Amino acid sequence: MGSERMNAVGAFLRDRLPLSHFSYEEMVGKKLVPVHRMSWGYYFGGLVLFFFLVQLGTGVMLLFYYQPTVSDAHASVEYITKHVGGGALIRNLHAWASSCMIFCLFVHLLTTFAMKAFEKPREVTWVSGVILLMVTFGFGFTGYLLPWHQIAVNATKVGLQSIEEAGQYMPGALADFPRYVKELIQGEAAVGQATLSRFYALHVVILPLLTFATLGLHVLMVQLHGMSQGVDHPTGKTERFFPFFLLKDFSLWGLVFLAVITLALCLPFESLFAYPLFEPFDPLGSTPEGIKPEWYFFFLYYPLELLPFWVVMLAMNGGIVLLLAVPWVFRRTSRRTLSMIAAAAALYLVVMTLFGDAIHTFFKGVPG
Repeated sequence: MGSERMNAVGAFLRDRLPLSHFSYEEMVGKKLVPVHRMSWGYYFGGLVLFFFLVQLGTGVMLLFYYQPTVSDAHASVEYITKHVGGGALIRNLHAWASSCMIFCLFVHLLTTFAMKAFEKPREVTWVSGVILLMVTFGFGFTGYLLPWHQIAVNATKVGLQSIEEAGQYMPGALADFPRYVKELIQGEAAVGQATLSRFYALHVVILPLLTFATLGLHVLMVQLHGMSQGVDHPTGKTERFFPFFLLKDFSLWGLVFLAVITLALCLPFESLFAYPLFEPFDPLGSTPEGIKPEWYFFFLYYPLELLPFWVVMLAMNGGIVLLLAVPWVFRRTSRRTLSMIAAAAALYLVVMTLFGDAIHTFFKGVPG
């Protein structure tokens, strides 16, 4: 029995980690990319990587001037924006690239799901991608506080409080766990210097290191296993990964960078908000009305405004578990069905992002 289990484990690892393919010829030289109606989906993984590199580069530049203290954080951000040569462009590019990265990550997740790119032996590729999605949300949450303005601090307080509220729906000793998590993240009785220091450490050290490790595994798995089939009835057409697909990928990177840097030059990211973001945090000031998280949290924010907290938290945690278990839950599901599920998920994200406020206003105005 023991030898059979060892053989099963060995077979599992050989299928998921085919080190025999670990060579330039297998991973680059002879690698082929399928050509079919969904081939455009292959490019979004590269775009996520591109925007992460933009985030990394602009983030390092911002670190030269940013001061992670409650007394200087806001002033340092204002100094970067108004007095450092190119500072406004770099900060604006950092903000726009963040949103573009998350948008491409959503599209990449949905197209990968629709193409059934998670099926055996690509389970590790999928799971590492889901982990990267959650890490990316962590970047968004921790980075939002760093400018230390009135909106950011109050929004962070709301976010941390929602973690603690989850405890009242958990049984027994588990009820205290969310409070411990909140205290660990917050660092002190109220949001203050300890919170800013921890968010700063998470944003510029811990999350990047976790990203490098997980992204490295993800890219390695993609290269070892190659591109997934993508459709039920392959066309039989392929193109060489190197140089043809890679040149197309890099050309797309160049076009996208041109578009984003033009956007960053012409349209400050903060101009999309209805309230000024450069008011420094005042502990004695009132919480601004109508504060909202970044757009990529709207799919959770508006349901939280309309439904009982426990319903949304249960759905969110169930959704995370389901995402991680996709390769096993949907292993026998047809690509047609997967495409319909992906389309429904995309529709929900679009509706909540673009029309969530109108939906919230409508239901709040309905009597009873």
